[in-house]
Amino acid sequence: MTETPVFEDGNRIISGESVTFPNMYPFSENHAVSVITREHNVSQFTVQQIADALRGQVEYLSRCQPGYASINWNYLPSAGASLAHPHMQVISDRWPTAIVGQYLCGCSNYLDLHGRSYFSDLRKQVCGSDLHMFGDETLWYANPVPLGEKEVRGLLPVSTPDEMEPYIESLSRGMLEVIRFYQSLGSCAFNASIFFDMAGGSSGFQAFCSMIARINPNPDCISDSAFMERLHQEPVILTLPESLAGMYRDLL
Repeated sequence: MTETPVFEDGNRIISGESVTFPNMYPFSENHAVSVITREHNVSQFTVQQIADALRGQVEYLSRCQPGYASINWNYLPSAGASLAHPHMQVISDRWPTAIVGQYLCGCSNYLDLHGRSYFSDLRKQVCGSDLHMFGDETLWYANPVPLGEKEVRGLLPVSTPDEMEPYIESLSRGMLEVIRFYQSLGSCAFNASIFFDMAGGSSGFQAFCSMIARINPNPDCISDSAFMERLHQEPVILTLPESLAGMYRDLL
């Protein structure tokens, strides 16, 4: 409460145990961080802790201009987290990230070709199949074309963040179920992203949560590959291309 920045109104967003504030190093037009717990090291999260952090992120998005939003979580340094203290990141931009852009285009083409929603058909295909893991309203399944190790996806019955409130508790329970499942398999670190459409979208895109397991932390495994690289399929760089040639010339 003393070191983190505040929003334009001079405040942070407090939701239960979570605290949400602007990211000091944003890589999107809108970018905020939610510290999930008071504890620095957490052996077991609760549904309430995850739900409160999600509510803080959704409240932040309600203050932003409409855009393509996502809620994201790098857990532990081997999953690209810069701090071990559990935190989520929410981004929103006028342009979708690569993975969302692919789905928007594919959903639009599918709707034109078949006259029905791709995600509606996907839900019917997965439900009752060998890929289905648990859940009904939010349907959790093993993604058959995984973006990472042990990818699990949860299909939500909404498209945009402003529709999320009735489903935050069930989504939190589902995320916690996947986290415990990973832990039972010996995986502690993970990445998670929840992808949304922009308000007014007409492609039939529906929000979904993607989670992947990462290598367990060890002294040699701090990673520069985090949710943007692994789940959004977007590289995040530290050096602007416009600066790189000048840096080389400065060494001559």
